[in-house]
Amino acid sequence: MKTLQQLITGLTIRQTIGSTAVSIDSVAFDSRRAGQGSLFVAVAGTRTDGHDYIQKAISQGAVAVICEQVPDHLRESATFILTDNSAEALGHVAAAFYEHPSKDLKIIGVTGTNGKTTTVFLLHQLYSKLGFACGLLSTIENRIGSQQIASTHTTADALRINENLRRMADAGCEYCFMEISSHAAQQHRTAGLNLHGLIFTNITHDHLDYHITFDNYLKAKKKLFDQLPPAAFALVNSDDRNGMVMLQNTRALKATYSLKKPSEYKGRILENLFEGLFLRIGQHDIYTRLTGAFNAYNLLGTFGAAMLDGQQEEAVLVILSELHPAEGRFQVVPSASGIVAIVDYAHTPDALSNVLQTIQATRQGGEHLITVVGAGGNRDRTKRPLMAQVVSRMSDRVILTSDNPRDEDPMEIIDEMEAGVAAADRRKTVKIADRRQAIKTACMIALKGDIILVAGKGHETYQEIKGRRHHFDDREVLSEFLNNENEIIK
Repeated sequence: MKTLQQLITGLTIRQTIGSTAVSIDSVAFDSRRAGQGSLFVAVAGTRTDGHDYIQKAISQGAVAVICEQVPDHLRESATFILTDNSAEALGHVAAAFYEHPSKDLKIIGVTGTNGKTTTVFLLHQLYSKLGFACGLLSTIENRIGSQQIASTHTTADALRINENLRRMADAGCEYCFMEISSHAAQQHRTAGLNLHGLIFTNITHDHLDYHITFDNYLKAKKKLFDQLPPAAFALVNSDDRNGMVMLQNTRALKATYSLKKPSEYKGRILENLFEGLFLRIGQHDIYTRLTGAFNAYNLLGTFGAAMLDGQQEEAVLVILSELHPAEGRFQVVPSASGIVAIVDYAHTPDALSNVLQTIQATRQGGEHLITVVGAGGNRDRTKRPLMAQVVSRMSDRVILTSDNPRDEDPMEIIDEMEAGVAAADRRKTVKIADRRQAIKTACMIALKGDIILVAGKGHETYQEIKGRRHHFDDREVLSEFLNNENEIIK
């Protein structure tokens, strides 16, 4: 149990109304979770404002409130702490409530549009094989040592983050590898965390439904680097034109990795196969199980972070050849029909271009590339025609289908995508709203040796339609149609 004074130490406070000596049993920013002895933090969200629920939280037993404005009818039964930014305050309070777990761990964060999940998975595998006890916070799953915990967001809320970090520290973990999204940075979910290092992968067209402008999106990423302490390291992809921007004003140790430009951790692709990459890192040549230039960048970021952390180069290079990609990231689905089937999470124009370029660089030349892709509903609409434009330009056949339509009409999303298809590419593009039927159609028209790419959902095992999640796994559906002779007759 802690006092309110202990939790708010270090916060920038405008005004205090009441006693800070009150005991705090729990912290909540959702009024439904407030109870006896709670500290309620009123955060203004994108859909609801926690300030509207202050009275409810107090009626449920909250003894203190952190807010940006005092309610019209002040309840004297609670202490009020006024601050300029409740979301940022929540991060610091959450860290204090869980006894600053980030000081007991070395946290290496990964931020960027693409490559976050794969990079944290590679780091987690690498350090586990090096003999360290590790934690993982990612889009796909969270891990505390060997325990797996389901993940619902790229970056969880500040309370959940610090709770998991405390569990990691108590379980004996020495490191945590963590995806940090631009949403998390903008909403201060990582406030109060002490990062050991931060990796920037790239930044492309994404999340403009939330950030509105690319400049806002860029600033959300850069803020993470600006806040790094001098003892941390900042590692960026210098081939990305905004990589060096991230290093401006950071107090951390600066380093870069690349395939093209000069950098501290320079790589070169020697051979690119569906089975894996032959990659030169510095003066060493290694074979890896990952495919494509985008994965070469992920491997270089992983290698660079390990070097900056002081790990032994030879041991790291040996283990890099043993690592495997994250679920749903350029994942090849076994096929008895001789068709190469790939599932990938790519859901932005740039990510799709990267995956398709990898396939183009790896294919032999005579096979056809059939791409199945959709766009998510209630998300950035401006990228939809760009996604279809990229796919139709780089594929032999295209099937536009449903992704997670959420509250939108799937066909309206598909029509918006189709608007980006050039007139010359319309004849090779079809629209099938039912995702299962779209994948089945791709399997029916594919011949032995052809390549099917099913993009957009990757590791996801559901489709979100009208507020409900229905089981759907691209890998399962592909495997069913490619390996069941009764399903498809060629």
